[in-house]
Amino acid sequence: MKRFVAVAGMVILASAGAALAEGDAEKGEKVFKKCKACHQVGDKAKNKVGPELNEIVGRKIASVEGFKYSKAFIAKAEEEPDFVWDEANIDTYLTKPKDFIKKNKMAFAGLKKEKDRENVIAYLKTFSKPAE
Repeated sequence: MKRFVAVAGMVILASAGAALAEGDAEKGEKVFKKCKACHQVGDKAKNKVGPELNEIVGRKIASVEGFKYSKAFIAKAEEEPDFVWDEANIDTYLTKPKDFIKKNKMAFAGLKKEKDRENVIAYLKTFSKPAE
């Protein structure tokens, strides 16, 4: 019985942690202002220095029509053809882009605060279709 209670407690704690890690889209919109010089989202989003980020969550890497990706991104897409920008990959990339994809052209140093990354991902998810 003690084992069952301990396991049940761990499940409850794990699910609470996952709920807390969701992020706040409104706060993410504010953090996204750091990204707006190069990226757009929304109805009229266009490619700029970086690709537009509508539907980024769940999108295959280097797949935006009309955007000229760096050699580093093209190589990553060829090495990992099933690579998708899920929340974990976006989080890791936003932590330090140059470490995640070596020699990529993104000049942004990254978002050091985990909460900022969670919030930006929550904001970007508002421009992505829900998983079916």
